[in-house]
Amino acid sequence: MGNQEVVRPQVREQSCYPDDEIDLRELFATLWRGKWIIVLFTVIFAAAGVFYALSKPNIYQASVLLAPAQDEGGGAGLSGQLGGLASLAGISLGGGSGNQTVMAKEVLQSRAFLKGFIHRHNLVVPLMAVKSWNMEQETWVINREVYNPDTGEWAKNEDGKSLEPTDWDLVKTIREHLSISDNKDTGMITISIKSQSPQVAQGWAEKLVHDINEYMRKQDIEKAEARIAYLEGKLSETNIAGMQQVFYQLIESETRTVMLANAQSEYVFTTVDPAVVPQEKSEPKRALIVVVATMLGGMLGVFTVFVIAFIRSGKEGVAEKL
Repeated sequence: MGNQEVVRPQVREQSCYPDDEIDLRELFATLWRGKWIIVLFTVIFAAAGVFYALSKPNIYQASVLLAPAQDEGGGAGLSGQLGGLASLAGISLGGGSGNQTVMAKEVLQSRAFLKGFIHRHNLVVPLMAVKSWNMEQETWVINREVYNPDTGEWAKNEDGKSLEPTDWDLVKTIREHLSISDNKDTGMITISIKSQSPQVAQGWAEKLVHDINEYMRKQDIEKAEARIAYLEGKLSETNIAGMQQVFYQLIESETRTVMLANAQSEYVFTTVDPAVVPQEKSEPKRALIVVVATMLGGMLGVFTVFVIAFIRSGKEGVAEKL
């Protein structure tokens, strides 16, 4: 009785242990039997990766490096000197060039500014109705199934609805081409534009910098002129010499703002490194696409082999029980 009690646990352990062990020899044998399936999947995915990579057009990226144009220290000093006087008159002088730079970056990515930029420079067709860029002739190849350049009309879909893009579509598309990054340590800002045309990418980058400077200049001039008109009205309403002196100083400050805005060609951003016509494409990474597709095909082939082996082993187990 005692010997039986000692032997039985050993028999159970020996009978269960091999079932939980992974047989590497059988694993490699399964892969070898399914080698043609793995090769087939790998070849198919590699060919598909090559075809996809070659079908994607070259994309070029032009970048421009910018720095804040205004002296933040001077702006802060002026605000500190006249801030109290301005609050007495019921107006605000703003928060200095630091806030203006942040505002300009946000405006540059805003829907209203980008919509105006697209229509101002006639970018609707280049954004939404082109197939490719002709390097030799340096012209766009128009997709006539979408837009007819001869008549200037947009095609219609099967439901009879025009394919002309909405402002929403235009802004969404140009945001895919535009990227803005800043260096927290130096304060420098980089604006990058992608396009199938290297010349167009460089031109769009320059136009964006010019337009945001002009937009912010116009906004500040309009605000300053509105303040001047308000202060002149208040000046005519008071006979107190002290308050008149306050209004004269504020009017002088706002007049200085208008003069400086008109005198600066680069109002918010100063170009440190201008955009140039890129000589090398930035995407697609064709070699990477092919490598990833090939690896994906190989892994899918191995998975398929294991699934088939598992299904076969299950059927054999059922047959043995029957």
